[in-house]
Amino acid sequence: MFAGYSVMPFRYGGVRMRSWTSGPAWWCLGDMTIAFVNGVPVTPAVWAPLIKELPEARQREAVLLAPPGFGAPLPADFAATFDDYRNWLIDELSRFDAPVDLVGHSLAGGYVLEVAMTRPGLIRSWVSDTIAGYEPDYTWHDLAKLWQTPGDGERHIEQLFSGDAGDRAARMAGWGIPEPTAGEVALHQGPEMGKAVLALYRSVPRRVLIERGRNLPAAAARPGLVPIATQDDSVGSPALRHRAAERAGARTAELDGLGHWWMLDDPPRAAAMLLDFWNSL
Repeated sequence: MFAGYSVMPFRYGGVRMRSWTSGPAWWCLGDMTIAFVNGVPVTPAVWAPLIKELPEARQREAVLLAPPGFGAPLPADFAATFDDYRNWLIDELSRFDAPVDLVGHSLAGGYVLEVAMTRPGLIRSWVSDTIAGYEPDYTWHDLAKLWQTPGDGERHIEQLFSGDAGDRAARMAGWGIPEPTAGEVALHQGPEMGKAVLALYRSVPRRVLIERGRNLPAAAARPGLVPIATQDDSVGSPALRHRAAERAGARTAELDGLGHWWMLDDPPRAAAMLLDFWNSL
């Protein structure tokens, strides 16, 4: 997809991961793969506690797909728009030997939905916690609006990623990310991630999401699950998420009392939710 880059495997918190590197593309997983995709402004570290709660066989099936800029290098020719990330994920999934069970969090949940709507043959099932963004009456959360504002967004990103890793980890802890994950995420935050954050959010104004949402029923081509963390106020109301899930033909799972970082708030509960879904397919 990008000249001079391919994907090679390594370990991240004990989980297989794919990252941009030079050289020929040679690695491809076989059957029964679970692919986890992280959102903004974090890295694949957010999935490790959940994956460790899965049975050993399922842990071996797990692979982390780090979006460029968010745990993987940001290629010079990658504009970091929503379409770019959708195309990146399609390209990644095309390398697998068989359809995968795909899980996305935050804006990565949008990339997951785009795959479900346009390339369902690449997946066996999908999980997205950000489906409400495709509803016509969804409004961006305050932080997204800030990042979408020229000048204000740059200033906030500069402050967010300033200082050393300890400073950044403290900010992530303030956002609700527990240690040691906050520290692991902070190690990979910096100007490159900041550039990607601003480009990504500015590429999806409300009119773009509304237009994309017209195709949401197409996601029913594959079984879907929408985790509904009741204390997450950044991804639309629970009612809005239920409505969007119904349009996408997806199941819902209430995570009462959990917030935006539901996979970190209660990893055993999050793992059990996913296992129940996959075992039912």
